[in-house]
Amino acid sequence: MTPTIDDELWAALGDPTRRRLLDLLLADGSGTATSLSGRMPVTRQAVAKHLSVLERAELVVPRKDGREVRYVVNEAQFARAVEQLVSVGAAWDARLRRIKTIAESIQALRSMD
Repeated sequence: MTPTIDDELWAALGDPTRRRLLDLLLADGSGTATSLSGRMPVTRQAVAKHLSVLERAELVVPRKDGREVRYVVNEAQFARAVEQLVSVGAAWDARLRRIKTIAESIQALRSMD
């Protein structure tokens, strides 16, 4: 069964800064806007806005940690994104195989002339 493609999820993943934030969170296990901004070429405020987008797409989960909010990757939603990517990749592989077959048929017909 082909999973439904979630446009909000893919819009969130479409930004390289948000993908980098996810990379950092996956590597470290968690992070705050402050700790993440120290490793990014953007301000803390920009990181906080990107984390909000990731939160709306359910890719990260906020957890209060004293006065700060610590973010962790929502593994179920991340797995869903991977599943959708695999599905889209398989669909494109099938399309490209069909195009190759058509091109080979055209080439064979031309060589017969």
